[in-house]
Amino acid sequence: MVRPAELFVFSTSTIRSAVAAIDRSRKLGLAVVVDRQDRLVNTLTDGDVRRGLLAGVSLDAPVERLLEIKRNTPHPDALTAPTGTDRESCVALMRRHGVRQLPLLDAAGRVSEIATLAPQDMDEMGFSAVVMAGGFGKRLFPLTEHTPKPMLPVGGRPILEILVRQLSESGVRDFHFTTHYRPEKIREHFGDGSGFGVNINYLNEESPLGTAGALSLLPVPQTDQLVINGDILTQLDFGRMFDFHRQHKAAMTVAVREYEHVVPFGVVRISDALIRAIEEKPRHSWFVSAGIYILSPRVFDHIVRGERLDMPQLIERIIHAGQPVASFPIREKWTDIGRQGDYEAANREASSLINGQ
Repeated sequence: MVRPAELFVFSTSTIRSAVAAIDRSRKLGLAVVVDRQDRLVNTLTDGDVRRGLLAGVSLDAPVERLLEIKRNTPHPDALTAPTGTDRESCVALMRRHGVRQLPLLDAAGRVSEIATLAPQDMDEMGFSAVVMAGGFGKRLFPLTEHTPKPMLPVGGRPILEILVRQLSESGVRDFHFTTHYRPEKIREHFGDGSGFGVNINYLNEESPLGTAGALSLLPVPQTDQLVINGDILTQLDFGRMFDFHRQHKAAMTVAVREYEHVVPFGVVRISDALIRAIEEKPRHSWFVSAGIYILSPRVFDHIVRGERLDMPQLIERIIHAGQPVASFPIREKWTDIGRQGDYEAANREASSLINGQ
C-alpha cells in the first residue's frame, strides 16, 4: 500500500503538476485528483495525459481538461475499493480490470491508501526489441566512414549500447539487431549480448530492405515487438508505451512527437487579387513519427519476406486492413542522431539525454 498525499492534485491544478505527480510515482504512474477535503474526484494516468496531448491540450491547462476527455473514454471513472479491503481482494480486482493501482476510500470518500500490484503480481511486459541498425549514416560522413551510425559514441558510449541498457532496464531481454553497413563493428562490440545481460540475434540485410522490410527476416513472433531505430536517444518510458498499446487494443502503436514550424514572414491571405488578411509569422504544428513502434503479431501478416518496405507503407497497409493503429505522443526528451548538428548537440546534452538529469 502507498500513502497517496504526494500524488494529490486538484481539478484547477495545471496538467504539468499532474505530470510531475505521475513522474514522482514512477512505479505507480498515477496522479490522484481530489477536492479540498481530500475526497476522490478521479485519477489520471500517463495515458490520460498523452491522450490530452493528442487532443492539443497544453500542459499549462487545468487538470479539468483531462477529466473532460476521460469522461468520453470507456473507463471514465476511477476503480476504487473501501479502506480495509484485504490485499488478496485488491490484487484480484486490479488484475480483473487491467489496472495497476487501486485507491482505497474511507466512508467519507477520502483517499486513505493506494493498493498497487507488486512485480510478482504483474504480467511480464511481453515484448522483445527489434533495433534497426543497418543504415549508412551518409549525412554524418566522414564520422561514419568506418563506423556504423548506431555505434557513434555519445557521452563515451555507443548510441546502440545506451539504447540496449535503457531497454534492459525496462525488462526487455531479447533483441534482434538488423544490420547492413559494417555489421562486424556491431557484432564485435555486443557479441551474443551476454555481457550486457541480454540475448542478441543478428539479422543481416544482404541488400537494404527499407525501414520495415527487415522485419520479414524475423520468425513470426508470438508476442508484441518493440521496433526502434538504432540512432535514437530518448527518455521515453517504454513500459508506459506498452501499457498504452495494450489499453487501445492496437495492432500497431506509433510513437509521435510534435513538430513545430514558424513561417518567418507575414503570410498574406489573397482572394480575387485583393489582400483579405495578413498573419505575421504564423506557427504550425504537426505530429510526426518518432521512429519507435510496437507491433502485434498480426502485423506480420502484412509483411512479405524479402520485400523492400518502408514503415509508412506498412502503416498504410494496416490501416487499409481496418486494424487500429494508435499514436503515442512523446513528452520526454527525444533526439534523432541524423545530422552532424544533431550529433554534436547530443554530445553536449549527453547527461540529460542518457540520465534524464
